[in-house]
Order: sequence, then C-alpha cells, then structure tokens
Amino acid sequence: MELMIPLDGQGTVPMYEQIYQYIKKEIRQGNLKAKSRLPSTRTLAEHLKVSRSTTQLAYEQLLSEGYIESVPYKGYFVSAIDALVEVQEHSTGLFVELEVEETEGIKVDFSPRGIDLNSFPYNTWRKISKNILVDDNKALFLNGDPQGEYALREAIRSYLHSARGVHCGADQIIVGAGNEYLLMLLSLVLGPDQVIAMENPTYKQAYRVFESQGYQVVPVEMDQSGLDVGMLRRYPDREREPDLAYVMPSHQYPMGIVMPIKRRQELLAWASEKEGRYLLEDDYDSEFRYKGKPIPALQGMDRNGRVIYIGTFSRSIAPAIRIGFLVLPLKLMAVYKRKAGFFASTVSRIDQNILYQFLTEGHYERHLNRMRSVYKAKHDCLMGELKGFEPAFWIAGEHAGIHLLLTHKKGVPEDILVDQARKAGVRVYQLSRYFIHPEHNQYPSTVVLGYANLTEDMIKEGCRRLREAWDLEH
Repeated sequence: MELMIPLDGQGTVPMYEQIYQYIKKEIRQGNLKAKSRLPSTRTLAEHLKVSRSTTQLAYEQLLSEGYIESVPYKGYFVSAIDALVEVQEHSTGLFVELEVEETEGIKVDFSPRGIDLNSFPYNTWRKISKNILVDDNKALFLNGDPQGEYALREAIRSYLHSARGVHCGADQIIVGAGNEYLLMLLSLVLGPDQVIAMENPTYKQAYRVFESQGYQVVPVEMDQSGLDVGMLRRYPDREREPDLAYVMPSHQYPMGIVMPIKRRQELLAWASEKEGRYLLEDDYDSEFRYKGKPIPALQGMDRNGRVIYIGTFSRSIAPAIRIGFLVLPLKLMAVYKRKAGFFASTVSRIDQNILYQFLTEGHYERHLNRMRSVYKAKHDCLMGELKGFEPAFWIAGEHAGIHLLLTHKKGVPEDILVDQARKAGVRVYQLSRYFIHPEHNQYPSTVVLGYANLTEDMIKEGCRRLREAWDLEH
C-alpha cells in the first residue's frame, strides 16, 4: 500500500505530525479499513522523501493512541476502532471523540499506559490559559529561546532539585515536545555510531527511537536490583563496549524495580571508567511511590558529569501536554549548543507559560499530592482484589508506579492468559512485548496490569472476570 500524504515543508507543523494527522483522519473516516497493512516506516520514508525517524515518530504516536498495531515480523496494521465515533461540531469546526460502546467486547482494559484524567484540574488549567492571553501578549507568538523559556526552565530546575535531588542550572535544561523528540535531539549531541546498552525488558519507545537513529542497541539482563553491571562489563561484543547505558532507576518499566544505592554507585563507577561514557537516566514514574521514602535521582549522585537526565510531565499531568525536559552535563551542553542549539523549541511559548504558572503557583504540587492519593487508593483496591490470585500467581511491582506484574507459578503461557482474559472481556498485557527481542525472553510467564485509568468498581469487575477466566474461584 502506498500513502499519498500531502506534506507542507514550509509550514509550522512538524512533518511527523502531518503524517500522523493524515493517517489518523483516514482511519477515522473509514478510508483505511481495519486490518489493512500499512507500509513500513522505511518504505513510507523513502516514498515521502523524509527521514525514517520522522515516519517512526508518526507511527509511534498512532500506536500509543491505538489507531494502529504492530505485529512482530509482519508489520503495522490498522486497528479496529468501532468504539470511536467522530462528531463534527459545525459551529466550531472542532472534532469530539465519544466512546459509545466497548471495543471488541472489552469491558475492562488494564492498560499500563493510561492515566486518570477524571482528576485533572481542568478549571485551573483553563483559568491560567485565559489569563495568559487576556492582555494580548504579542511576544508569546514570536519565536522564543531554543532551549525553552528561561522562566520555565528555572521552575523545572527548582522542582527537580527539591523533589528529585537533581543538581543543575537552568542553562543545562532543554525543553521539548515529548521524550521521543528529546531522544532524537540527544542523538545529534552524542553523534553517530553509538552503542547503547538497555535494560531488558525495557521501555520500547526509547528503543525504537535509538534504533531509528542507526544506533546499535544491546540488551542487558537485569537482576533484583536492576541492570546487571556485571553483565554490562562482560558484554560478549568485546570489540565495541557500550558508550551509554539507558536506565530507569526510580521505577524500572515494566519490571517495577527500584534500584538500590549500591547498584547506582556501581553504574556511576562504570560510566566514570572511560572518557565519553554516559548514563541516560529516565526518571520514569518517580512521582508515585507507596512504600518508603523516595530515592533521589541518580543524577544527584553524579560528581563527574556522566549522567544525562530525561523526564516528562506526560504521566504526572496528562499525555497531551507533550512537554518533556532533558538535563545535560556541562560538557555535553557545550556540544549541544554547537551542534543543535539552532533548532527552534518544539513547544509553543503559550503552553510553556501555562506550565510555568502551573508549577510556580503551587498547582502542580497540589495536583501531584491529589494524584498520589487517587492512585494509592486504586493500588490498594487492586492489591486487595488480587489476594485471591496468590495461590496461582506471584505479585510484583507493587511499591511504586501505576501498574503491577502477575507471574503464573505453573508457567501457563502468556498468550493463553491474555486470550482467556480477552474472552472474558478483559485486556491484560504480556511482559514479552517489552523485550528488545521477545524470542529471547527467559522470564516466567507474566502479565502486566495497569490501573491508573480505571475506577475502583472497574478494577473489582476486571478482577472478578479474571478470576473466572483463569479458574481461580476454587
């Protein structure tokens, strides 16, 4: 299949956004039917005369929103989205998505990607948005600082220092539209021909970005403390050791491991042994912890400028905010200004100023405290419901984040567990999908249950259906 996508190379909308919007519209209007196979990212990139990373970003956004699905070794296919109806408001030209029925018979979706939008402070966000534009501030419609508004970067620096123990100046922070963009920007700083070690299983979105940049990505096994530094040192490809290790020490996704101090020190020692070697710390889900005190960020322990820190407001506020931040060591900051400092910021100054006021006026702190309470209640509800699962499953990952792991004690295959759940109207997710090479998965049969976007009643209903599907009633 070829897609004739009209691209405007002179406009303000990024190429990947144009591709994403076009395919999304075609799917919603029924021009691309369910189960239709889409061209590969490489084929589409060659056809449109754009980089593969551009088409990869568009596909990843469509994947994250459920419009398409990826089938290993086969390609990308249009998802069945019968549950979504597009209603055009003729008076405004806006489109509104309405859920009118459950998709493909799914009643409860334990998606690990969801968040609770019912608790979003809509009134506060709306009020800030109106106040910013009330005086016709023309400056907001001009190009701003390529790194992001200085006031916002200073607010982020203050928050990171007080809440996560990060040590940096505002001039070390780069604001960008999501982690994918920031990782692509980082690739310009690091340069080509990098070997990147990643925890396995891992956050596949980051892996796909690295792969799209032509980097060699090597999976490194984990133990109960996180990425195995011994395996990192003994990596069999001795001709070329990793230049960078991508880690999630605060709450490893998807395993839920919180990396202890000793392992963090071992990683820092590894990074310091060779010039040009770095750690990339993704501070995933660090805001949500249910047992013990939060462990400060790995970056705060770094004394040699070897940790690159990346974070986002997508999980703590909302995915559509699309504002992330990258904290570079001073040495890499100099490289960034030389190689990529001319790139304009990908986040509008209006959105940056909204977030700035949300942070500095105390709304973010109040929102986080409220969400911790909301997610803790859902976490406790799910843990209570899962007590009846303990004869057949081990439960893990319960001390932080917004998802849990269920490992079958007798090794019933993941695909069977998922299929049985689906037939009962429940969607759960295979741990295997998070492995860089799924066929190399040596872990016992495990499924992932997210709970952030579910009500407590839905959690109870989902667990009831799972007990029946997996024959746990006796």
